[in-house]
Amino acid sequence: QVQLVESGGGLVQAGGSLRLSCAASGCTFSDYAMGWSRQAPGKEREFVAAFRWIGGSTSYTDSVKGRFTISRDNAKNTVYLQMNGLKPEDTAVYYCYADHYGLGLSIYWGQGTQVTVSS
Repeated sequence: QVQLVESGGGLVQAGGSLRLSCAASGCTFSDYAMGWSRQAPGKEREFVAAFRWIGGSTSYTDSVKGRFTISRDNAKNTVYLQMNGLKPEDTAVYYCYADHYGLGLSIYWGQGTQVTVSS
């Protein structure tokens, strides 16, 4: 059973930085395209950043380009989201996900970590 555990969320002032981590277990980590989504209060969950399965390149939603960076350490079965220049509109629960072979057919989610950005 794939398990994903996020950490690193918290309260930060606008302009600050946080690094989220997502540790995976119960799976062959390299078989999964990893990514992050977020859900703000009263809004639907939205895509933030991910590794594409083919080629391993990265993809970001427009609102975080140039501020957020996704990375992964296959040796540690961990994916990271470095968030710089945080804005109040980045406030959300951030979820890590693992997509088996990047097919969108078998996706596992973590429990989420809260990020709150004060103005």
